[in-house]
Amino acid sequence: MIPRFRSALTSRIPASFSLAWFSGAARPANMSSVKDIVESTIEKNPIVIFSKSYCPFCSRAKALLKEKFPEVEAAILELDERDDGADIQNYLATKTNQRTVPNIFIKQQHIGGCDDTTAAVNSGKIAGLLKA
Repeated sequence: MIPRFRSALTSRIPASFSLAWFSGAARPANMSSVKDIVESTIEKNPIVIFSKSYCPFCSRAKALLKEKFPEVEAAILELDERDDGADIQNYLATKTNQRTVPNIFIKQQHIGGCDDTTAAVNSGKIAGLLKA
């Protein structure tokens, strides 16, 4: 039954239809500007959080960093609220080998996601990086 359903479904899609428009692949024309945005943001800010507004792990990490380091303003890029958000996430996956959010940098050093950030706060690593 499944093969018949798949055949019926695909037979109605025009040959000229491309799934590339719906893939997560970054568009090469944007990669240079995306790279510039990411690298510039990381370079200019002591705390950078690449996030999605609806993500509970992102909310937890943002709250933790705000609570523990209220004197340090974080640059937060909500990828779901940006036209280039998917491209930024693809670039970050290439840069960090991490596809998920939050994707956090402290003083230009990649920390990781929520669990990594919590561990780094608890160990004193983030406090040390911010003092340096």
